[in-house]
Amino acid sequence: MAAELQPELLRIRRYLHAHPELSFGEFETARFVKNYLAECGIPFKAMTETGVVGLIQGKNPQHKCIALRADMDALPITEANETAYRSQNEGVMHACGHDVHTTCLLGAAKILHQLRAEWEGTVKLIFQPGEEKSPGGASLMIAAGVLEDPAPAAVIGLHIDPALPAGTAGFRPEQYMASADEIYILIRGKGGHAALPHLTIDPIAIAAQIITAIQQIVSRKNNALTPTVLSFGKISGGHATNVIPDTVELQGTLRTFDETWRKEALQLIRDISGQIATAFGGTVEVNTPPGYPSLFNDASTTLMAESAAAAYLGSSNVVRLDRRMTAEDFSFYSLKTKACFFRLGTNYNNESLMTPVHNAHFDIHEPVLETGAGLMSWIALRMLH
Repeated sequence: MAAELQPELLRIRRYLHAHPELSFGEFETARFVKNYLAECGIPFKAMTETGVVGLIQGKNPQHKCIALRADMDALPITEANETAYRSQNEGVMHACGHDVHTTCLLGAAKILHQLRAEWEGTVKLIFQPGEEKSPGGASLMIAAGVLEDPAPAAVIGLHIDPALPAGTAGFRPEQYMASADEIYILIRGKGGHAALPHLTIDPIAIAAQIITAIQQIVSRKNNALTPTVLSFGKISGGHATNVIPDTVELQGTLRTFDETWRKEALQLIRDISGQIATAFGGTVEVNTPPGYPSLFNDASTTLMAESAAAAYLGSSNVVRLDRRMTAEDFSFYSLKTKACFFRLGTNYNNESLMTPVHNAHFDIHEPVLETGAGLMSWIALRMLH
């Protein structure tokens, strides 16, 4: 059935790829999803401004509910590919494969709906906005009740992986992806002439001290057995060689796997930044808005999904994944219920289409659409037994 759907899946993916929308602005994408579900005869409802939830009932719908999730948002990247389906929205691109995720879930929905007389239970289809932007569409969907009425016994999510060849899938039970917190530090000093630093409070010098000092949170305050990354990706301050500015802004990220340590580390960042700024006569504002928790794959659910994938793809095409310091808001589902987040290989024979995600040249080997739609259907059916 997935093979028969491949031409349709190809059209869907190319349309979505050509019409990307940024996080929480997926209005046309949501409309497309609703229209497709309606054409298939699958009931659905809107949830949050751009989320969509569909429901497929088989025989004895109360037997068990399994949820399948796909994210729909794109990234603020100008696409560099010269394909017929390249982005038509300048500065916006599906560079993380969410167009693929949405396509695969639409394909799985059609397959499962056509087979609904042959299986027991209910499949909930979660088309989620805003994975790429805090506070994460998953948290908003959960707050709106996506895990209720009916409550799924497990949530299954798929994500493309250009490091794996097409036709393969990767799984990892238990700890899989790190938490992610954004760090915003505003340092206030006293500007003036660079030749007269004694009359100023130099926020650039303070910023340098803060960056150097808080790196020791990882090297000296963290248990070395707990993977932790603290990186700064942006420094903004000043505009001339001979002018000391009034303010400097730092932006960074903290990643780890331990939720207790995560809270401790964020507090240390606030404390040390404040102490250093005070020591040099400045002040500081540290903002760490709530980020994404670490992603934990329920062991029994993941092993069941992995076994199903081995039966569907062949055991040689199923790999065990390493932990990743990247983050995903699917983690919010994993905090609330049993969950499995797995990877779908998308490169061509480990020879081409291996450009990483979040890159302007990212693309996939398109036969994986059939693989993804079929595998999601297969896993759902196995989970319902």
